[in-house]
Amino acid sequence: MRDDDWPAVHRIYAEGIATGHATFETEAPGWEQFNTSRLPRHRLVAEEAVRGILGWAAVSPVSTRPVYSGVVEHSVYVAAQARGLGVGAALLRALAESTEAGGIWTIQASVFPENEASLKLHLANGYTVVGRRHRIARMTNGPLTGQWRDTVLIERRSPIL
Repeated sequence: MRDDDWPAVHRIYAEGIATGHATFETEAPGWEQFNTSRLPRHRLVAEEAVRGILGWAAVSPVSTRPVYSGVVEHSVYVAAQARGLGVGAALLRALAESTEAGGIWTIQASVFPENEASLKLHLANGYTVVGRRHRIARMTNGPLTGQWRDTVLIERRSPIL
């Protein structure tokens, strides 16, 4: 991911937020906030010559404590026009390669249980369900505003680290 990819990444992020099943966030952040919260070496885009950027993935550290330096939380978003085409799987594979090369041994994420496509994608790409977090937070946007939501905690442990 390069700085000039940001407009497409931002658009795809906003599309995911609009579904109501991708994140608790109410709007996509600006570049500065995104840039300072994601690890630079592990930001990826899936790009096609004709249609441009079709998806993106990035990771954030879960803690500043040194013992957790190999544990990150990821975000993976695929453009509406590219869902079901293998873009998410390609991003997850590339992210695993990138993070393992960087010494990261665990990638984790929280997924809404209603986001069955995301759960299926992750489980097919080496992630396991760790547990369910009941009523972890309330929605503050969209048609579900005010409703408590559960999340499913998933993770991928590197088989080589």
